[in-house]
Parts: sequence; C-alpha cells; structure tokens
Amino acid sequence: MNAPSDRVRRVYLAGPDVFRVDATARLQRLVEACTARGLEALPPAEDASGPATPPAEVAQAIYDTNMALLRRASGVIADLSPFRGTEPDSGTVFEVGVAIALGLPVVGYGIPEGSYAARVETALPTRRDADGTLRDANGMAVEGFELPLNLMLACSIRIARTAEEALDLLQQRLG
Repeated sequence: MNAPSDRVRRVYLAGPDVFRVDATARLQRLVEACTARGLEALPPAEDASGPATPPAEVAQAIYDTNMALLRRASGVIADLSPFRGTEPDSGTVFEVGVAIALGLPVVGYGIPEGSYAARVETALPTRRDADGTLRDANGMAVEGFELPLNLMLACSIRIARTAEEALDLLQQRLG
C-alpha cells in the first residue's frame, strides 16, 4: 500500500459542462486546475460513438463509464448551478448522490447567492399560504429552510463559489 502522500487523489468532475458548445475547453481548464493541485481529474464521458450506434447504446455506454469513474474517484466537485430552470442538472445531482453513497467527499460550486426558496419565488409564479408557506403554481410547497439548495444536497456536501475553490476545499478534505 502506498503512503498517504503517494496516494493518487482522483477527482470526478460532475456537471453539465458536456452539454456546452465549449465543453472540451471548459473540461480541459478543470483538468489543468486539478493537475496544478496534484490531483488527477476524471472528466465525465462524452459521446464518442459513430453515427450508426443506436442512441440507447450510446447512453448506456456513457452511464457505465461515468459510474466506473465515480467508483475510481477519491472525491467529487460538482457544478450545481441552475440548469434549465431553478434546479441543478439532474444527471449531476444523481452523480452527487452516488458519490455520497460511496462515501466520497463532494464539494459543489456554481450555486447562486441566497436561498433556494428566494430564487424560486423570484423565478416562478408562487403564492404564500396564510401560515407563510411558499407554494409554486402547482400548489407544491417550496422548502423554506434558508438553504442554497434542496436540503438533501445542502446537508450532504460542502459548497464553494467557484470550481477552483471547490478543488481547493476538496484537496483539503482529501489530505
């Protein structure tokens, strides 16, 4: 077994960057930031299939690869910025849950200032009950715990402002 200082610390890079036009450049920047800190980056899989590969097979291959990468990771940084609405990307949230279940430390970033409820109230049609409970247009209660994310995320991870700060915090947690 390697001494702790010789241990390879692998960081899975969770987030919706793979959907961006500049995905390769953004992920490369994160890989370089990991390398500068002595960490090995594990970027998520991308679609490397040919045009004749059925979409379901491509999706399964990406899922299988990302799950294998998560199992190799020492920790995770996760871009939890709002994605197509007020919530983080569902795939990223899934990866955070897997990491937590595997006992890995997770640091999220990209989360806007303020509470989740305040962002929902600003972004979507809402109303307040007589007791002050905030409800969305479908009558569903919006969590009012003054947390920046849903409690299951906010209570299970550490939060940083930027990806670089997330890497620094994760590096400290990994020792």
